[in-house]
Amino acid sequence: MKIGKHKDPTSSISTSNSEMIVVRGYDLCKDLIGSVSLTEHFWLLTTGKRATPAQCRVLDSCLVAIAEHGMVPSVQAARMTYAAGPEAMQGAVAAGILGCGSVILGSAENAGKFLARIIERSADGGVATAADTLAKELRATKTPFPGYGHPLHTDEDPRAGRLLAVAKEAGLAGPHAEAARAAEIAIRQIMGRPLVLNVSGAIPAVLLDAGFPIGGLKGVPILARAASLIAHLVEEQARPIGFLLSEAAEESIGYDGTTPAGFKPDAH
Repeated sequence: MKIGKHKDPTSSISTSNSEMIVVRGYDLCKDLIGSVSLTEHFWLLTTGKRATPAQCRVLDSCLVAIAEHGMVPSVQAARMTYAAGPEAMQGAVAAGILGCGSVILGSAENAGKFLARIIERSADGGVATAADTLAKELRATKTPFPGYGHPLHTDEDPRAGRLLAVAKEAGLAGPHAEAARAAEIAIRQIMGRPLVLNVSGAIPAVLLDAGFPIGGLKGVPILARAASLIAHLVEEQARPIGFLLSEAAEESIGYDGTTPAGFKPDAH
C-alpha cells in the first residue's frame, strides 16, 4: 500500500557503478576522500553544495559547541544501555540519540522556526517589533520560548555568545542573529527577568544566516552528540558507571504505592 504521493521516485544524493562512487555529483574517492573534512562533507550531503570556508567554520563551531555537556539524560541512557548490552555499541548510541527531544538538543529546530517567523513578520515593522509581538503571543498561550533560558547559565550562555561571535568574524552574521538578540530583549521585558539566548537558539541563528536549510537543523545536534556518545561508551568500557547510574536512580526514587500486609522494606 502506498502512503502519500510518489511522483518523482529519484534521489540526488549518491549513485555508483563498478568503477566509481558518486556523492552529490563528486567522485567520492578522487574529489572528497582526503580532500574534505567531515563537516564539509556533511554540508555537501545536506545542501548539495560545497561549503565556503566561512560556512564550514560556522557549522564546525556549532558541532563542537553542542557535542558534549556532561551526564545529560541522553548520555545516561547510552551508558546504562551499554552496561546492559556491551556487545552492541550501536544500540547504546541509538538509545542516547532517542533522547534528543524538544527539551534537550531537539529545541534547535523549534528555535529556528521561531526566528524565521520573526523575520517573516519584520517586513511590517522591523525585527524588534516582530520579536516583541511573537514573544507576547507565545507568552499568552504559555508556550515556552524555544532557544531561551538555561538552568545553569542564567546570566549568559557562553556558547551562544561565542557562536554569534564566530559568525560575525566569518562575515555571516545576518538577520537571524539579529532576530535572536531582539527576541532576547523582548522576552526579558515580558518576563521581567533575563531569559538568555542559549546554545540551541544560537545554533539556528548562525546556521540559517550561513545558508543551512531549516529542515536540517535537528540533525546538527544529533550528529554532534553521536560523537560524544561514542566517547562516553569508550570510557564506559574502561571505567564503567552504567550500573552505578542505575543504582543511583534506585536510591534516589522512593516508592509510594501500596504494599501487601506485612511487607517491610529493606533497610539501606
